[in-house]
Amino acid sequence: VAGDDPRIIDACRDHGIAAVLTRVDHVSGSDRLAEACEQLGLDGDELVVNVQGDEPLIEPAMIDACAALLRERPDCVMATVAHAIDEVAEFTNPNVVKVVLDAAGRALYFSRAPIGWWRDGFAQGIHRLPTDPPPLRHVGLYAYRAGFLRRFPALAVAPLETLESLEQLRVLWHGERIAVVVSKQRPGPGVDTPDDLARVRAIFAVA
Repeated sequence: VAGDDPRIIDACRDHGIAAVLTRVDHVSGSDRLAEACEQLGLDGDELVVNVQGDEPLIEPAMIDACAALLRERPDCVMATVAHAIDEVAEFTNPNVVKVVLDAAGRALYFSRAPIGWWRDGFAQGIHRLPTDPPPLRHVGLYAYRAGFLRRFPALAVAPLETLESLEQLRVLWHGERIAVVVSKQRPGPGVDTPDDLARVRAIFAVA
């Protein structure tokens, strides 16, 4: 675990979890992870998977699939995960990040807006979703090579990254490629709002 608050580090160590204390001024999780790589002295070819703290219910198989994809894609500096969206409310929710792909399964763009826009189907409002291709929800899970992570903080913050508050747009802005595995599995709910937190706490209470 990499965190900027000693309370996080203490809580992890109390449970036998290795933890790294980082600076408080990182502008993104990837910047924070780059510092953690430096502290740990990782080799440039080592794969690093970033499971963000707001996605506590991601299945281990999804983590493995993300890492395996990057290992198979030397043309990409990162890999991430998406799954099909099947509800209009999810598609239109700005807290749900969407992604569109190219023919090789690489990310073209990530957005909080509803993308891709079905021109004919949405002419009278968004009442149903396209199926070919279906809209994709981006899952907050990334795999990187440690060497790229070390370069990441030196990349200028992209205007679109700031506009959408999405760190992965910095990678695309600078011409790098992100491979995307489309999973049939949906992760549990992320934590973006107080209501989300209550829902996840209820799941853990039952478990």
